[in-house]
Parts: sequence; C-alpha cells; structure tokens
Amino acid sequence: MRKVTYSMGVSLDGYIVGPDGGFDWTGPDEEVFRFWIDEIREVGVHLLGRRLYETMLYWETAGQDRSLDEAELEWAALWNPLPKVVFSTSLSAVQGNARLASGSLAEEIERLRAEPVESDIAIGGARLAAEAATLGLIDEYRVVVHPVLVGGGIPFFPQRERRVNLELVETRTFSSKVVYLRYRVARY
Repeated sequence: MRKVTYSMGVSLDGYIVGPDGGFDWTGPDEEVFRFWIDEIREVGVHLLGRRLYETMLYWETAGQDRSLDEAELEWAALWNPLPKVVFSTSLSAVQGNARLASGSLAEEIERLRAEPVESDIAIGGARLAAEAATLGLIDEYRVVVHPVLVGGGIPFFPQRERRVNLELVETRTFSSKVVYLRYRVARY
C-alpha cells in the first residue's frame, strides 16, 4: 500500500513559516536542494492546500527562466508532470498537472492508496497535514530542520491533542547544519 508522507522545511522551534508569513530561512543550499530533488522522485502524487499550491505555481513556468541553474531546472522538470490534487474551497480552477479534489481528504487518500503503484502520496501544507494527522492518515513525517528560531508562525506538527508514537527511520546532517529526520508512525 502507498505511504502517505508529510515533509517540509521547519525551524528548530517547529514552524514552517514565521510570524510574518516568511520562510526565507528555508532557502536551501545546493546540497539540501539536491536532497529535495531526490525526495520528489519518490512521490507519485502530491496533495496540496491552497496556499502551498499558490506558492508552488512559480514552478509551472520556471523551466523557461534562463537564469535558473541546473538543479532548479531539474526540480521544475520533475515537479511539473507530477500529478497534484489541490484542496480548496475558494479556487474554481487549477493549472498544470493539477486537479481540484473531488472528495474529502480521506476519500482522496483511500482512492490513491488503492491504485496499483508504489510511489508515495505526499502531503504539503500545514492545514491539510493537520487534517490528515487527525484522521490518522500520515505514515511518515519527514522533517528538514533549519538552525533558526523564528518564535511563532504556522507549526509543522498539528496541535490536535492526540499522541502519535514515532519510530526513527533515518537521519542526515548536511554541511549547512540542516538536519533531516524521518519518522514512521508506530502502529502498535
């Protein structure tokens, strides 16, 4: 069965964006960006909330930007054909290889898990991930921790008063002191 993963850059104090809405501190160096490229290769479909979808729209035309480096062009070449499902009540249409969700998050994940493929189902966006976590749908948390304290903002981990036991699967420290932590949800 396909895994549902939640992976984002996060500050050491647990936020994916700071109190001002910014996330410039997650700007990856080349080594971290290469890591994200390798991560996206494992994804077969990406579920996004409206805000993250709108942020990622940049990549729909970025491949035409002559100022991009080789890694950025590689990311765009992987991201654009990747199927995306956007969860939004305010959007009436989406662009590129995306579609608006036709069912609830649980229904979409159930349908995607039933497909006979082995690639991951990735979730992006704090609100969408919080809903998935509340429903017990996330199989792995993949946290890329940046060495910065931002003091508030949108938290990576949903605050739903629900205990989730995790098993550490993998760690990696990059030369920039960014740390990758991969946890599997313990189902016992």
